[in-house]
Amino acid sequence: MSQQTPDYDQDFKNLIVDYPREAIAFFASQEAVRLDESVRVLPIRQEQLKERLRHHYRALDTPLHIEWSNGEREVLAFAFEEETRAERFDIHRLIHYCTDLSQMLGTTRIVPVVIFLSARPVPTRLELAGDQHTYLSFQYLYWQAGAESYRQHLDSSNIVARLCLPLMHWEGTDEKLEARASALQGLETLEPDPNKRLKYADFVDNYAQLDDNEQKLFRQRYPEEEAIMTGIVSRSRQEGRQEGRQEGRQEGRQEGRLEGRLEGEAKMLARMLERRFGPLNDQQLERIRSADEQTLWAWSDRVFQADSADEVLDSQS
Repeated sequence: MSQQTPDYDQDFKNLIVDYPREAIAFFASQEAVRLDESVRVLPIRQEQLKERLRHHYRALDTPLHIEWSNGEREVLAFAFEEETRAERFDIHRLIHYCTDLSQMLGTTRIVPVVIFLSARPVPTRLELAGDQHTYLSFQYLYWQAGAESYRQHLDSSNIVARLCLPLMHWEGTDEKLEARASALQGLETLEPDPNKRLKYADFVDNYAQLDDNEQKLFRQRYPEEEAIMTGIVSRSRQEGRQEGRQEGRQEGRQEGRLEGRLEGEAKMLARMLERRFGPLNDQQLERIRSADEQTLWAWSDRVFQADSADEVLDSQS
């Protein structure tokens, strides 16, 4: 069975919003040199941008607003755009996007950055000119998945670079597995927040796209990294139990505590399944609600090894 197709635009929007400094340093390194720790990096409210631009196809663009606390330089905005398919990219649309953003923020300091899933050729420059003068000269920074070797970033301290390793260029199964292993190592060492670890373990898993044989090889060759994935799931499960116990204590009765604990475990499992495979149907949700605690634990352990939610729920406890 095939794995879930990632929501590329939404995934990268989350990545940029969660790690704005790291995203700028990786995707727009030429412009990141002067961005020291004193600057403020703020995602621009998406609702505000949509009211200004009014175009549905810009809904997932991710602008970042940079401010210097000492007022030395005026604000700078990074206009990130994510393109799942390079053939759909329109440089004219990007120009409109940047000029609208410039007008909205009242600045000409705009850095357009485009992230492409594929390495297909795309137009990178547009000029409007007559016989005597060039009246508009536009270009942008871009990053293309598969265009650079994963080896360049194997030991990077930038979490965005490490999480993107499975999307970089690798050859053969050995390199593919090494890229995934290094991505998980980076997630473990660079991200202390357990919720984000769960979120981006799913990101790595989706973009690595390992088949059954590759999953088996990975477990054999990278037991420590496989333990990282298992540990992330286990910690999330423990949080679900703790959440359930807390809810139960608030009920003030033993029966209430038990019900609360099961609700917490079930809620965590449902969240993991939806992040891995997409929305659950009513039948799947009912099976989770009616399962006992031991079954919920067993199903949680299967989330990252299965190819579908039904495969998880059909497995024996």
